[in-house]
Amino acid sequence: MTALSPLRLNELDIVQNPAIGAYLIWQFALGYQEDGAAEVPIPLAFLVLPMLLHRQTFDEVASTRKASGLPLFAAKFDKEREILMGIHGRAMQLRPLSLQSIGVAATSKLVRIDYDTAQFHGYPLDLLDVAKPKLPERLKGFASAADKVGYWFSKLGLAQVASTLRVDF
Repeated sequence: MTALSPLRLNELDIVQNPAIGAYLIWQFALGYQEDGAAEVPIPLAFLVLPMLLHRQTFDEVASTRKASGLPLFAAKFDKEREILMGIHGRAMQLRPLSLQSIGVAATSKLVRIDYDTAQFHGYPLDLLDVAKPKLPERLKGFASAADKVGYWFSKLGLAQVASTLRVDF
């Protein structure tokens, strides 16, 4: 008999997994709904992971005040437009992970998907009857960044978000 080798995960495998993606998309939905928006257009969920799982865009999201909004975030890349324009390519590469993450969020009942309108709704913790999960130290800041991106997106229409981030839906 051969012994099974232990599962070895690198940092990329640990961070880029559907469970963490589901958590970030859920936090994004809560941020989007913060000022009364009822539901989030599903295409916007496909931008969350490409923005947050990329060091330079994550750092800029984290360092931009929530009240400043998406246009100010995008303006930070005036001298490095390729970083902002890279969001589209990363969205295409991360599409399978984003889709899996949306599925995990829905299966876990963190979000409810309305298939007729192609929108989803995030549920706050008090409605879920669960304790807020403790995140590892290396993931601190991701939840607030996801919430911030959701809030920013809620202030703009789908076309404005796409135009500001130079993405195509």
